[in-house]
Amino acid sequence: MTFRFEILHRSTKSRARVGRIHTSHGIIDTPNFVAVGTNGTIKGLDNEMVDAIGLQLMFCNTYHLLLQPGTDVVKRAGGLHRFINRKMPIITDSGGFQVFSLAYGSVADELKSRGSKKNEGHVLKINEEGVLFRSYRDGSKVLLTPESSIAAQKAFGADIIIPFDELPPYHIDAGKLRSSLERTHRWEKRSLDEHLKNPEGQAMYAVVHGGIDSELRKQSCNFLSNLPFDGYAIGGSVGKNKGEMSAMLQEAVPRLPEEKPTHLLGIGDLDSLEALVPLGIDTFDSSYPTRAARHGMLLTRLGNLKIGKAEYANNFQPIEQDCICSTCQNFSLAYLHHLFKAHELTAYALATVHNLTFMVEMMKRTRQAIADNQI
Repeated sequence: MTFRFEILHRSTKSRARVGRIHTSHGIIDTPNFVAVGTNGTIKGLDNEMVDAIGLQLMFCNTYHLLLQPGTDVVKRAGGLHRFINRKMPIITDSGGFQVFSLAYGSVADELKSRGSKKNEGHVLKINEEGVLFRSYRDGSKVLLTPESSIAAQKAFGADIIIPFDELPPYHIDAGKLRSSLERTHRWEKRSLDEHLKNPEGQAMYAVVHGGIDSELRKQSCNFLSNLPFDGYAIGGSVGKNKGEMSAMLQEAVPRLPEEKPTHLLGIGDLDSLEALVPLGIDTFDSSYPTRAARHGMLLTRLGNLKIGKAEYANNFQPIEQDCICSTCQNFSLAYLHHLFKAHELTAYALATVHNLTFMVEMMKRTRQAIADNQI
């Protein structure tokens, strides 16, 4: 099936819209939450369970899969879907995010004002060709270019792929940010050219950069909108706090082609989703709910629940009475409290099932609220 995006309803209250992304591995209803399966798996769960939960789009990381098990293994397995036994759509990134975030910190670090040059030795050289870095697994040197990134993503066979880009840190001077943006645009154009030689039914999303510089974000939107990308992802440093992020997105999103899907990279906590869905963003990826689950933080409609608290030791109710997840259908808060206290691995799986189900069901309610013009 050819990639296609259709808008089913535009809210009369905001820029929010309900849509549907068609891929060869199924439909993605939008707006939607995208869970991160870095190594081809949601931590603690197998992909049969993830599919059963109804997670329509899963994010896998090219950087990690490139280093282990390697593109050749995945290709011989018949592609990433067959290798990890996932039947529903997959999106992969270019690998650039991990290379640069390992050197400077992640988007989450930026939002918490923790951006720093924490491992600069990881990146050995950045030039027009690409990035030379050391593998975190064995220290070997790896050259990642727009062409090699796309070759890897072709081997993986993801439904949506991302062009190679640079992730400059929040704390960068204006001249270097501009130079980084210009190089990223050249890299993205090279990535697109490589992709279009043999699309293979995959879609490619451009990545809008420019930090929190409104003029650079405008330039990035304009440049990329004039290229035949299938959708747009907003990436790079999105600000040191959520206020800066929101201000940047309010300017950037309306500059992108309305008829194509928009994705926000690396952001998907509950507060951000509530604030940003009205801007017209269609998909959000984040490790937030799965990471929270592993730390004993359970998501509920009444607020987050910390299962390690003593008050749950004798509570034999489910996490939420009306939750349809298999955890809530079969186990009590007291049992989950016990498992976390005993450091049993089952605890992480049960909590992750609940949190992912919560996100899937919350996004269903969100789409209905948009359809009803309540958002």
